[in-house]
Amino acid sequence: MGLKGFVEGGIASIVAGCSTHPLDLIKVRMQLQGEAPSAARQAATIAARQPALAFTTPNIATVAAVAPPRPGPISVGLQIIRQEGAAALFTGVSATMLRQTLYSTTRMGLYDAMKQSWSDPKTGRLPLAKKITAGLIAGGIGAAIGNPADVAMVRMQADGRLPLAQRRNYRGVGDAISQMVRGEGITALWRGSSLTVQRAMIVTASQLATYDQAKEAIIGNGLMSDGLGTHVVASFTAGFVAAVASNPVDVIKTRVMNMRVVEGEAPPYAGALDCAVKTVRAEGPMALYKGFIPTISRQGPFTVVLFVTLEQVRKVLKDF
Repeated sequence: MGLKGFVEGGIASIVAGCSTHPLDLIKVRMQLQGEAPSAARQAATIAARQPALAFTTPNIATVAAVAPPRPGPISVGLQIIRQEGAAALFTGVSATMLRQTLYSTTRMGLYDAMKQSWSDPKTGRLPLAKKITAGLIAGGIGAAIGNPADVAMVRMQADGRLPLAQRRNYRGVGDAISQMVRGEGITALWRGSSLTVQRAMIVTASQLATYDQAKEAIIGNGLMSDGLGTHVVASFTAGFVAAVASNPVDVIKTRVMNMRVVEGEAPPYAGALDCAVKTVRAEGPMALYKGFIPTISRQGPFTVVLFVTLEQVRKVLKDF
């Protein structure tokens, strides 16, 4: 096989990543909704420690001001267009391209290599357990390689929601990475890497294994032939499973990567577990599924474009 699986997977991943980037940006913005700035968080903590006044009637207007209704994905998208312009929906697309080149090319190529190596030589089939194992390994390695681009992408996508004085204003993925290294040290490029690896293992195992399993089941049961319809159904099924499995880790990953660390101040989160605990305490358990609608709205089309493109690329390169 050589590098063919990496090339096929890389091309398909870049096409899928760029075409669904606006949905990913909306997802990131929604995952950060309700996250208080560090100063506000400290003030809330101090206020919570003060003894409550007796016979105090809650002020409904104050409660509403503290917890305003959160907009949905369409509202978030329209808000971005109104405030930042339509081009803002593609903020961070250079980081997406680098991320797909590093992360997805690696995971797709490694998964394909392991699938071919581990498949039954007589039937060409691979048991589901081995598919999941291959996905876990490929996803973890790919994520570790692509983490710097992932951090840059999250920060660039989140920048527009910050006040003008606090924005990082990265000019591109290269500028983002160089500024992080200069200002925060090279270790900042692997901030949240444990979460990135965990998410990637979950996504790759559920996405690739589900696609292969669904495709085999559809063709094997005579429901459809090996064509576009089968590829679309199998890939959308894979996207749904991957979104459900990975969303909680994705929310925590987004917040840890995006947190602003100020010298002399304690960081907003001490780590992934601390972020998860603070998020659930402040916003409830369902906060871990914040941004799920845009996640599935993005994961579905992304997975469909990914596998449909992959199948077409394989046809083009079948003689190479």
